[in-house]
Formats: sequence, C-alpha cells, structure tokens
Amino acid sequence: MPHTGRSIWELSATLAPFFTVIGVMLVAVDWGYGAALLLAPLAGLLLLRTFIIQHDCGHGAFFRKRTGNDWTGRALGVLTFTPYDCWSRSHTLHHANTGNLDARGFGDVDTLTVEEFRSLSATKRLFYRAYRHPVVLFGIGPAYLFLVRHRLPIGLMTAGSKYWVSAIATNVATAVVLGGLIFLFGLVTTALVVIPTLLIAASTGVWLFYIQHQFEDAHWDKHANWSFHEAAFRGSSYLDLAQPLRWFTGNIGIHHVHHLVSRIPFYRLPDVLRAFPELRQVNRFTVPETLRPMMLALWDEEKRKLVSFREAAVRSAGADRHI
Repeated sequence: MPHTGRSIWELSATLAPFFTVIGVMLVAVDWGYGAALLLAPLAGLLLLRTFIIQHDCGHGAFFRKRTGNDWTGRALGVLTFTPYDCWSRSHTLHHANTGNLDARGFGDVDTLTVEEFRSLSATKRLFYRAYRHPVVLFGIGPAYLFLVRHRLPIGLMTAGSKYWVSAIATNVATAVVLGGLIFLFGLVTTALVVIPTLLIAASTGVWLFYIQHQFEDAHWDKHANWSFHEAAFRGSSYLDLAQPLRWFTGNIGIHHVHHLVSRIPFYRLPDVLRAFPELRQVNRFTVPETLRPMMLALWDEEKRKLVSFREAAVRSAGADRHI
C-alpha cells in the first residue's frame, strides 16, 4: 500500500529539483548555450522520474484514493507531454496482455514472429526493419511519440470522449505553460531548454521500456497457452541499476515484480527484493548487457526466443535447404 507522506515526499523531491534545474537552464542560456546544455541530462532524468510517478498514479499505486492518483497524474502529464487518461488506458492494456501473441499492439513495442515477418511483402519488411533499428527505436521514435503522437488519442479515437478530453486538455495546459516560458524567456531560449530535456527523458524512458520486455529469453505465447502471471514474471526483466540511476528511474528496473503486482509503489519495490532475494537473479541485466537485446527483432516460436534479423535469416536459409 502507498504511504501518503512518503508519496508526497517523493513528489516534492522530484519536482523541486526539476523546476530548479529548468530555471537555472533558462537563465544560463544567456551565459552561453553550452552551460545550459550541461544540465540537460540532469533535467531529463528528473523529468523521467516525474513520468515514473505519473506511471504509478495510473496504476493507483501512488496515493490510496483513485481521485488523488488521477488528478496528480493529469497534472504531471502537462510536464511530460503525455495525456494521462490516454496513456493510462493504453498502459493498462499492455499489462493485461503482456506476452500474449494474440493481443499485441497496445502500449508495447511492435514485435513480429519470424513467420509473420517472412510473410510480409518486401516493402513491409523494409519498414519493419527500419522501425526496429536502434536509431529509430531510441531516437526518432521517442521524439515522435512525445512531441507528435501524444497530441491525439491515437488508438483510442473511438473509445469515448474521455480520451479526446484528456489529449486536448493536456495540449492546452502544456501550451499555457510553454506560452508563459516564451513570454518570460523568449521562444528560442524556451525551445533550447525544453526540447533537449524532453528528448533525453523520452529516449531514456523508451530504452527502459524496451529492455523490460525485449530480451532473448522473454516470454510470448498464443492466447490458448498464455498465462498472465507466467508472462508477467518470465516476460519482464530486472534491470539492475546502480545509484543514482535507481533513484532517477524510480526503481522501474525491478520490472518483473512490478508486472506481477502493479499496485506496489515504486519506492517499495526494493523491499520486495530484500524480502525475496531469489528474485534478483530472474531475467537480470546490467547496463552493458542491454546492448545485445537492442539487436533482437523477431520472436522465434520454435526456439521460443527473441532473435535478430540475421539469426532469423540463417534459420530460414536452413529450412529452405531442407525443402
């Protein structure tokens, strides 16, 4: 259960330094953009932590009452450029269907099986290859997601007016905040501070989300054989980060535990590892070990592993020789 006092402290300990760093950056631009840019990684990581708190609100895990979670999440969505109600719905579907091959497409990284990829036309294969390239996944993709896609309730356009209201209200509120900064500091200064901060947070967040489910021994099944708890536990990783990265990422690296019990507040996740130390060895990755998963792109249903395009091609060539 969340502790209200602890949650308020975590929120304050995130927003106070975030606003301070952004304020210093806005002023520092006049001293030379290089000075301001040096603070962009810190601002980006603080914005990422803000998003993690918004994420916990979506799970009803930050405050005890739903109202407190929802309105806190909506307010933070103005800072993260993320309409809270739209994102929360999409993320709920992600949790409900993680590892289910028959329920892909909501709140996850698009992943095809080897056979699905082979059945595509040459043009569609090229597009999928481009989509799965690290430059797109961790560079172009996050920029598009947070600057463009979140401006509309993509995927939820016919799901009800609630999601349109969420997207439009967030856009308006964010525009008001940006308008105030532009009025005080000018358009160029505001853009030079806000855009790098947002992109660093977005790319780091997408990298975290990717490694949480995209790794060689991940877990996928057709719906008939799919189990929520097995997919949540075996299909989610434990990214073992050193401090201060654990603090900046809100312990979201302990993702296998989070997927099993999403109502655990992020600041209590380390308590679970201390109580059950055997969980430390389940799908564990360190930062250097996240490089190989970035090359994986297709789910091999025979090997039950995520494989690279090269590995899939070798398998296909071998199969063709036996025809």
